[in-house]
Amino acid sequence: MSTDSYIHKLLPGTPGGPLLFTFHGTGGDESQFLGLARELVPEATIVSPRGDVSEYGAARFFRRTGEGVYDMEDLARATGKMAAFVRAHVEAAKPSAVLGLGYSNGANILASVVFADPALFDATVLMHPLIPFEPQVKGDLAGRRVLITAGRRDPICPPNLTARLEAHLRARGADAKVEWHEGGHEIRENEIAAARLFLQETQPTGMK
Repeated sequence: MSTDSYIHKLLPGTPGGPLLFTFHGTGGDESQFLGLARELVPEATIVSPRGDVSEYGAARFFRRTGEGVYDMEDLARATGKMAAFVRAHVEAAKPSAVLGLGYSNGANILASVVFADPALFDATVLMHPLIPFEPQVKGDLAGRRVLITAGRRDPICPPNLTARLEAHLRARGADAKVEWHEGGHEIRENEIAAARLFLQETQPTGMK
C-alpha cells in the first residue's frame, strides 16, 4: 500500500523521532488535529489522513447504517487499508516510536487497526471511541499502551461500553486506562493534559 493511499497532510518532525498519526471525527478532515498533535508531541512527524467515506458530505473512515450501527464489511475494508497506509509510513520514516490519536470515528478506526495489528502502534489515544461489538484481537497487546478518554454523560459513547473496551484491552495484555470527564462527547482540557503526558511518556529517553 502506498503512503498516498489516503489524502493526508504530513508535518515533518525530528528525523528518526516519533511518528504520530491523527484521525479526525465525522465531518472533520486531515487538518482537524494537526495543531493539537504538534502541541502534544512537538518533535513528532505528524501524518493525518482524511477519511475516504462521505456521509451526506461529512468525511468518515468507514460506513455506518445508523447511529452506532456499523457496516462491518466496510469497517474491515477500511481497517485493512488504514493498517497498510500506516505501515507504509512507518517503513519510510523508521521512527523511534509509532503513536496514534483519534477522536470519535477516528478513534474507532484507530482502535480497529489496533485490534487487527497489535504490533503496529506503541501507544494510542482513543478519544470518545464507540466499539459496539466484541473486538477480535489478532494476537496480544502486551507492552502496548492505550489511553481512552471519555465523558460520563456522552450520549454517543455510553460509559458502560467505554468500560467494556478498557476491560477487553487489559484482558489482551494492554496497559490501558481511562481518563474521564463529567461532560458529553466534547474534548475537555483534562483529556488533552492526560494525552500529552501519556504520549510524552512513550518517547525514548532523550526525546521527551
